[in-house]
Amino acid sequence: MSQETGQSTDSTTSPGFSTKGAYVTGGEFNRDTNYIEDRITSNGAAGPNGEPGWPVEPGRYRLIAARACPWANRAVIVRRLLGLEEVISLGQPGPTHDSRSWTFDLDEGGRDPVLGIERLQEAYFKRFPNYPRGITVPAIVEVSSGQVVTNNFPQITLDLSTEWRGFHRPGAPDLYPHSLRHEIDEVNKRVFTEINNGVYRCGFAGSQEAYDAAYERLWTALDWLEERLEGQRFLVGDSITEADVRLFTTLARFDAVYHGHFKCNRQKLSEMPVLWSYARDLFQTPGFGDTIDFVQIKQHYYIVHEDINPTGIAPRGPALSGWLTEHGRESLGGRPFGDGTPPGPVKAGEEVPPGHGAE
Repeated sequence: MSQETGQSTDSTTSPGFSTKGAYVTGGEFNRDTNYIEDRITSNGAAGPNGEPGWPVEPGRYRLIAARACPWANRAVIVRRLLGLEEVISLGQPGPTHDSRSWTFDLDEGGRDPVLGIERLQEAYFKRFPNYPRGITVPAIVEVSSGQVVTNNFPQITLDLSTEWRGFHRPGAPDLYPHSLRHEIDEVNKRVFTEINNGVYRCGFAGSQEAYDAAYERLWTALDWLEERLEGQRFLVGDSITEADVRLFTTLARFDAVYHGHFKCNRQKLSEMPVLWSYARDLFQTPGFGDTIDFVQIKQHYYIVHEDINPTGIAPRGPALSGWLTEHGRESLGGRPFGDGTPPGPVKAGEEVPPGHGAE
């Protein structure tokens, strides 16, 4: 997502700061949720508010998604579960960035090999010169024009599930089934406000009062999940849905980052028996853990957030072997992929580097 710093807008409202997509008012962290709302749809129709229509077309678009970012990680997981790797290519910026943009510093020559750009900012500026908002991931870029199409991360994954259905792999799971959409949407709303964004509300709180309130909201929601998941294997229904994807990327970063760096420290995830077993169940499911790069995750948060961690030192821990231990969630029933099948091996060139995952 955008480059959060938690900086106050009282005296720092500037073009440089406005690209970071977050601000603190009255001590409370607020996220800028105004995104490029264009959609890529099966018929390419214009949006209800006059947004340009972009048609589904294999090979036309490139997903830019940093491994470090939880919001981008969602799109990588969904793309893999649905088997869209050969339909939408993947560009992965490095884990750190400056106030201007994510950069492709891990690619040869420091340029994305398909788009030929050094900074994601270039794709935004090609379409919107001097784009004033967050230069965020995930973003979908049209390859031929080099222009950003959308960075609306909640809609991107839903559209991959629904609008790109004609190009899903055989056996792809239905991550957003019609019969469960209302419940999925309700769960997603609470998970986003209280947990996905709640950890940031703790980490970037600008006052003790704001932190205390954020902390209570976060742990109230985590306790709710601990109770909800005690008797069911997945968040909604008896198979993996969009709701599980959205929760997982926060849980995967909890002990490595949020517990210490963001002061979300009542307990570690590994000390919450139900959520910890649930998270391990997903981590060990193809399409989830094989997208998680713990080294890049820690580098991103501990190096980029200079206001929270001015030394830029990234911790060595925690130990990661626990992610691969038995979870026992099969006893609750459920079928991870419903009537579908697991995805195949990770696409060549997209593997998590050796030593960066739970090994």
